[in-house]
Amino acid sequence: MVYLSNLFLVLADTIEGSGGLFDFNATLPLMALQVILLTFLLNIFFYAPVTEVLDKRNTYITESLKSATSMLDEAELLSTEYEEKLLAARKEAQVILVSAKEEAQSTVRLEVEQAQKDTAKLIDESTKQLNIQKDLALTTLQGQVDTLSEQIKAKILAG
Repeated sequence: MVYLSNLFLVLADTIEGSGGLFDFNATLPLMALQVILLTFLLNIFFYAPVTEVLDKRNTYITESLKSATSMLDEAELLSTEYEEKLLAARKEAQVILVSAKEEAQSTVRLEVEQAQKDTAKLIDESTKQLNIQKDLALTTLQGQVDTLSEQIKAKILAG
């Protein structure tokens, strides 16, 4: 491109003599043509691909942000759902614990009452057995006392 502009400058210099700083000769249209041609070529070969890459990048970023936002919303929804399930499970576990505690207390109370009844029954039976044995011992003793009294009386009278 620069070579072409230099060639036009050399041709322009040979056609006309060198002039001042702003000579209006064939160089001006050639320079304008070069600027337009350079702008056109830059648009085709540089700006269009760069713009396309930037557009693709913007599209990718936008889609990634949308995807990330939807995933974040879904994660928040799942988190809320899991927290609700966890709260329900804790409440259910608390109910089960209270129920099990009450059931255990009821079972212990029934067992204690049964043990008290069994103990009372055993004490009553033991008391009855002891009374029967006492009565039997007293009866036996009474018989022995009567026998000994008779023997003592017989010895005292005989003697």
